[in-house]
Amino acid sequence: MTQASEAAFNAIVVFDIDGVVRDVSGSYRRALADTVEHFTQGAYRPSSEDMDALKSEGIWNNDWEASQELIRRYSQTQGQNELDCAYEEIVAFFQSRYRGPDPNHLTGYICQEPLLMSAAYIEQLSQANIGWGFFSGATRISATYVLQARMGLKSPLLVAMEDAPGKPDPTGLLKTVEHWETQGSATATTPVFYVGDTVADMQTIAKAQQIQPDRTWLAVGVLPPHVQTTPEPREAYATTLKQAGAIAVFEQVEQLTPDTIRQLMGS
Repeated sequence: MTQASEAAFNAIVVFDIDGVVRDVSGSYRRALADTVEHFTQGAYRPSSEDMDALKSEGIWNNDWEASQELIRRYSQTQGQNELDCAYEEIVAFFQSRYRGPDPNHLTGYICQEPLLMSAAYIEQLSQANIGWGFFSGATRISATYVLQARMGLKSPLLVAMEDAPGKPDPTGLLKTVEHWETQGSATATTPVFYVGDTVADMQTIAKAQQIQPDRTWLAVGVLPPHVQTTPEPREAYATTLKQAGAIAVFEQVEQLTPDTIRQLMGS
């Protein structure tokens, strides 16, 4: 699915992928826990709360680095300066769980991810003359797999891990907006939404606002499925996203309809 417009878009919506487009609680997060458990020799497997607490710091959007940091912190609690493992080993083990042993033939946890967004929803945005794209810390092969092979989108605008620095650096978000400006589908004042599920996602919008203060930048939070099982963690997570800058927080990304986008622009 591609997008073209004779007039400038009414708005641009850029989506994170993990926790927004797909449920990664049984894939990325499971691979992260597996990795930490493996490199602590089975002594420590981080809980969902442990991972959320780390992510709330706003600087651990990369799950490989998050794995390394949890391993490092555990080693410190044991009176060790550092466990004997290299970053490259952490990445390789993580990927063996997430993608599978053969990077050209995906067989790992990635194959089990429930989708949280449909191609029909993206078509609704296009019909409302709303531009869209994806900026994610996921690798390109992983992001392309979910967007094209699973969702069925044709050549979606995507800025992946290999294309820009990690969030909250806004470079990748700015690149998606620049693409539409180059195509003539957006102007210097077209409002931009970024939809994500972490503190780093919300901070990305704030940093973009600092670079381009004349444009309206709006952060929208989405609650990842793993925090929606009971009211207390759901409300706490929503509060965290709002404190980080979210103008609104939804339980599901498709609640951000064209009508809701117009309302948020008006507010």
